[in-house]
Amino acid sequence: MTVRAFVPHAESVAIETLEGEPVATLERRTGTDFFEALIPGRARRFLYRLRASNSGGSWSLIDPYAFGPVLGPLDDHLLVEGTHRQLYEKLGAHVMTHGGVAGVHFAVWAPEARRVSVVGDFNDWDGRRHQMRKRVDSGIWEIFAPEIGEGTIYKYEIVGPDDVVLPLKADPVGFGSELRPSTASVVAKTDAYAFDDADFIAGRGQGDARRKPMSIYEVHLASWQKADGWRFMNWDEIADRLIPYAVDLGFTHLELLPITEHPLDASWGYQPIGLFSPTARHGDPAGFARFVNRAHKAGLGIILDWVPAHFPTDQHGLAHFDGRPLYEYADPRRGFHPDWNTAIYDFGRREVANFLAASALYWLDRFHVDGLRVDAVASMLYLDYSRKAGEWLPNPDGSNQNHQAVDFLQTTNRLAYGEHPGTMTIAEESTSWPGVSRPAHEGGLGFGFKWNMGWMHDTLDYMSLDPVFRRFHHDKLTFGLLYAFSENFVLPLSHDEVVHGKGSMLGKMSGDDWQQFANLRSFYGFMWGHPGKKLIFMGQEFAQRREWNFDAELDWHLLGAPLHAGMRDLVRDLNRVYRGHGALHARDCEGEGFRWVVTDDKDQSVIVFLRFGGEGDPPVVVACNFTPVVRYGYRIGLPAAGRWKEILNTDAAAYGGSGIGNLGGVHAAALSSHGLPASADIILPPLSTIYFEYDGVWPPA
Repeated sequence: MTVRAFVPHAESVAIETLEGEPVATLERRTGTDFFEALIPGRARRFLYRLRASNSGGSWSLIDPYAFGPVLGPLDDHLLVEGTHRQLYEKLGAHVMTHGGVAGVHFAVWAPEARRVSVVGDFNDWDGRRHQMRKRVDSGIWEIFAPEIGEGTIYKYEIVGPDDVVLPLKADPVGFGSELRPSTASVVAKTDAYAFDDADFIAGRGQGDARRKPMSIYEVHLASWQKADGWRFMNWDEIADRLIPYAVDLGFTHLELLPITEHPLDASWGYQPIGLFSPTARHGDPAGFARFVNRAHKAGLGIILDWVPAHFPTDQHGLAHFDGRPLYEYADPRRGFHPDWNTAIYDFGRREVANFLAASALYWLDRFHVDGLRVDAVASMLYLDYSRKAGEWLPNPDGSNQNHQAVDFLQTTNRLAYGEHPGTMTIAEESTSWPGVSRPAHEGGLGFGFKWNMGWMHDTLDYMSLDPVFRRFHHDKLTFGLLYAFSENFVLPLSHDEVVHGKGSMLGKMSGDDWQQFANLRSFYGFMWGHPGKKLIFMGQEFAQRREWNFDAELDWHLLGAPLHAGMRDLVRDLNRVYRGHGALHARDCEGEGFRWVVTDDKDQSVIVFLRFGGEGDPPVVVACNFTPVVRYGYRIGLPAAGRWKEILNTDAAAYGGSGIGNLGGVHAAALSSHGLPASADIILPPLSTIYFEYDGVWPPA
């Protein structure tokens, strides 16, 4: 057997056993740093140590080429087939023991490359020293690098098919990253954290998510709060502050704007490069695991914004990864996004779709995340999304649906729900594409929920109007109920509505300062009473006055003002009432859970509707008055005579309102009205929403 070794700076090299016993001396090839020797009596591969020396001293290293491969033919087959569910267990950098020696196994997919090397401080960033072996059946390159471990910084040096050395690439399946502006990957273990959230995981798997309360607090971690010195908080600091705050306000879930590694702060994470790496802005992956575990222990679910639609073209990322279009469509009419100057994944390439689906499963598996909100789904579904004529490539039949993206989304949703019961996926999809939240086996996309963008735009337009003019736009309040049960909807007041000149949620409301607060309180009351799960962006819970600035923290000092503190207290009570009354959440996605009482009183800008829950849940009536005029003796129909207690009033003095109400409840008489067998006269405070619940056993005897 012949041993050859490339050892820069060495003047002599000898072979020893791993225990230090001498084996042979290697001869230097003239004019090179290559050393070689025929090893007598050896006919098979064996592990050895190289002992190198020069005039400055000696050093030793274990030759990575003494080791055989780690991956096998099955890995090649599954990747090429696009069905490697746990691809992240094979690609990337894995701390392991191989042949009895500790080190790191590196594997990366680059089928068109002429050469791939892993480089880092451990080899002086010299691409000649850890050249990887190519698995020709799949295009995966791999090498086991002994005597390195967690914390090792690395990249891939790739020579493309035209023999050009590419800019160094971060690992597409890297589990850790350097803090920007540095761009290298970092070896990290993400399979060793000991979660103790079994009770939470078991609980989330019980029952139908559509019938459970879901009130989501959407957070951009870098600008929610800053740590001392105006730096990013680490995961433990975030857990210390954010988790108890969200629990106190009664939210069921935190939704985090993308935490996958991304180079540009101003993208808010929506242009990610590391789809398997929690951003280093907040610490290491173990810190993120601790954060999720602590959230679960406190009863909070974690939803991640996940971005499989596109990726930035930074040179250290996925663009032209092996010297040719690999992760992106080759034709720019499909592979380049004009809105965001990003590349679009080639969903039709099985290995790419496998890579993306594995990323989704990775967060559910390794970090126990409870859901993924998939960004920009519409841009994936339509080939002509945000493109002019001639700028897009239609299907052979001239249609504009991206069938490959549809297949990818259906497959990923099947995997997520099949592999991790109790988790959910949510689509940000703004068109009328049918069946977004219908199961994939029934022809839908397979998401659990869909953001209701139409409801959001209509109602915010309405609330921006002076009450004098609202009578002419009454349909903006009621139109949403025509399609409210066509999908499983989340009602979102997201970050996109409070940035780029759109103003804050408070600033969108009409009127003077008092009316703006009253309008926002009444709007929140309407939203929490309306069918659909709830989502608000950070700062909206206390009526932040200025629009969101991703570079600064929220204006927490505002909570010292009564109107802002009152808004926060209202949100807390809305969540309490919503979670505690089945009529307000159990049939959010079913038409049987809703009935109009007053839908046509446009002249007074009043709407009234009923919500029904499961068996034994007393119904709740929601009454909204969107004018600054008190409506005394306003008669509404009710499904039963008896006492109806007032369980929430957005005009309460404790929230900063005028304190007008119904003295705790009203009594309904058996006088029919609005097609219902009973009715009551109520007082509607100005710019308010009030809830009444039947006070007694339901249904009444």
